[in-house]
Amino acid sequence: MENIKAMNRQELKDKVLQPQVLVYIILAIMLIAANVISPGYLKPHHLLSMLRIAAFLGIVCIGQNLIILIGGIDMGVPYIIMIGNVVGAEVLQGKDANFLKALVLVLLTGLVVGMIEAAGINFFKINPFIMTLGMGIIVEGIAMVTTGGAPKGSSSPMLTKLTSMNTVGPVSGIIIIWAVLAAIFIIVMKYTTFGRKVYALGANPVGARFSGIATKRLRGIIYLFSPIMCAFVGFMLVGYTGTTYLEVGTGYDPENIAAVILGGTAVSGGKGSYVGTIAGVLIMTIITDFLTILNVSEAVRTIVNGTILIVLLIVYSRNQNDE
Repeated sequence: MENIKAMNRQELKDKVLQPQVLVYIILAIMLIAANVISPGYLKPHHLLSMLRIAAFLGIVCIGQNLIILIGGIDMGVPYIIMIGNVVGAEVLQGKDANFLKALVLVLLTGLVVGMIEAAGINFFKINPFIMTLGMGIIVEGIAMVTTGGAPKGSSSPMLTKLTSMNTVGPVSGIIIIWAVLAAIFIIVMKYTTFGRKVYALGANPVGARFSGIATKRLRGIIYLFSPIMCAFVGFMLVGYTGTTYLEVGTGYDPENIAAVILGGTAVSGGKGSYVGTIAGVLIMTIITDFLTILNVSEAVRTIVNGTILIVLLIVYSRNQNDE
């Protein structure tokens, strides 16, 4: 009897210590602590406001989650958000009539960036860290040259309503978009052949190739997807801020990487789920939100985010070594 109780306790402990369970426990503790320190923090209107902000990071993390699952990384996130923002605002010019054209051009911009990154990683064997960072810097340079450092354009009423106002009851449109994209991504990764191939590639690239998976094509598709998501978020941010500026993407680095790792996705690939990443996104948003409430400077926030990322990498690296 004692052995059975001990086994049950160990099973419960193992379940609780799973990264995707632990991250939700941390999230709950942080929400309770935030409400104690700042009474009213858990009021519905504040939570919905926080979810609206989290939605942008959450959409970005879909692409980053996919890349980290195959053992890669996308360091170009803030730059691609910026170019999507600049292109979107420039084409919109404050008119709803330009909405569809702007959206298509933004997504095409992300696609082109992704194609170049995929080619560099797949055919020229450039390290993903270097390729995505280098491409991001090139994109930033192009934006600086073409805009003279002062991009022009503004949001249209339709985009502003979608991202900054309540669309369905008290819920903003960007929250609904995130929820839909998150649900689709979770289902695809859990129940489709594509999802199984991604996990196989991340866990054992050589084994995946010998099992018949077209690893180059799959890796290329994945590196196409992330810049498209980033460019889309840049476009949505035109509506949220009402305008465009070159530093719009800086607030998402390294938060997007930290959120994915915090959510339990292994940096070596093959393990993790977007379900955990959602909690990671919310935790990173709470940290940013609370630092804002405490009137902490941007420099200190950067130090905090960098420290969190380093600690997470150390913890998960040790866990992988133990395994």
